[in-house]
Amino acid sequence: MNINIPEGAKIILDKLSDAGYEAYVVGGCVRDSLLGDVPHDWDITTNALPLQVKELFRRTVDTGLQHGTVTVIIGDEGYEITTYRTDGQYSDGRHPDKVTFVPNLEEDLKRRDFTINAMAYNERAGLVDLFGGTDDLKNGRIRCVGKAEDRFSEDALRMMRAIRFAARFGFSMDPDVRSAIVKLSSTLSKVSAERITSEFIGLLTSDHPEMIKDMYETGLTAVFFPELDTAMVTPQNHPHHCYNVGDHLIESVRVSKNDRIVRLTMMLHDIGKPATLTTDEKGITHFHGHPDVSAKMGEEIMKRWKLDNDTIRRVCRLIRYHDHCNEACTMSQARKAVSVLEDDCALFLDVKRADVLAQSLYMREEKLELIKKYAEAFDEIGRLNQCCSMKDLAVGGAELKAIGITPGPEMGRILKALLDIVIEDPEKNTRDELIKIAAGMRND
Repeated sequence: MNINIPEGAKIILDKLSDAGYEAYVVGGCVRDSLLGDVPHDWDITTNALPLQVKELFRRTVDTGLQHGTVTVIIGDEGYEITTYRTDGQYSDGRHPDKVTFVPNLEEDLKRRDFTINAMAYNERAGLVDLFGGTDDLKNGRIRCVGKAEDRFSEDALRMMRAIRFAARFGFSMDPDVRSAIVKLSSTLSKVSAERITSEFIGLLTSDHPEMIKDMYETGLTAVFFPELDTAMVTPQNHPHHCYNVGDHLIESVRVSKNDRIVRLTMMLHDIGKPATLTTDEKGITHFHGHPDVSAKMGEEIMKRWKLDNDTIRRVCRLIRYHDHCNEACTMSQARKAVSVLEDDCALFLDVKRADVLAQSLYMREEKLELIKKYAEAFDEIGRLNQCCSMKDLAVGGAELKAIGITPGPEMGRILKALLDIVIEDPEKNTRDELIKIAAGMRND
């Protein structure tokens, strides 16, 4: 079995080998190559110590000498080279208390998380697979190296990684892996929000984001996303729905466009429903005001997840308006939507479609047809370059100041009123027309 190693990695392997050391590409690059995918990174493991590696190569970066890692630069690419090692106790459930360098590849591979990540390769020795990784790739199975409880006790994030890898490749988890996650799920609290979020986003943007349900069932979401647990036990007894709130959220993610902003929006768009639940005399559930509550909760959740401000702003805006455009489509209504959605109109339509596809079949075709009409209206607005925002008004602060309108609240009020007028009638977006209207407002 041959793996097509890039030239830079080959140079490193050959140079280490010629100097009398062992060296292999290892981990994810071997796994992805065996699956027929193109690896993003090529990590190398060797029995050479970090300082010995540095002596062999002219351009190096001390990436993590205490953990045995040196980055070697070949051309424009960086390759991480790590000395064979074993890890000591993980007192904090996150980092080994100490790292011990070892001369044996087998000892190094034993410390790795999953069998599919514990394979090494070089052209002289071929594939080194000591734990059945190739069989697990063939059988579509996530299995730990050694005992699952031991691996997860060393680093609790591995529990999320197990589910994320299953979602990425469409694999199933070994029963021992699943039972170990259930037993140790609470220890995820030891892991930083940034690391958890990275794995969670990886799951959401995989081909099987519905495996968030596995995180719920094994107890992981109770640690980092308890709002989902509440949603999972909140019913939706309504003609438009066929799932409880939590399952609707998960299904909406599953059927949505694989876009980070869209999938975060779908995961959170109804997260405020449990807080707004009412039931009428016929037993029908209602969630009045849930978009605003969901947007507020979504902001708090995403801040807790340490997401960037631009992501939070865009996702919250899509959540807040996800129930808009449910009335008959007119150009005026479409322009109003564009005015609040700004550059995210296309994503808004993706959100609307996913929301509908995760509901019951009741009026589905009518809902999808309405979304199509709004899409056509948005395109028409763009084609005609119609004004939907303050920056596209034919007048601005300078023109209003010239006719005696004082900068401040009054000017802001008048500009907003002008925008509302132009959204209703784009033909009025001319300098002369708007100056005339503004002058009349000034005299009010």
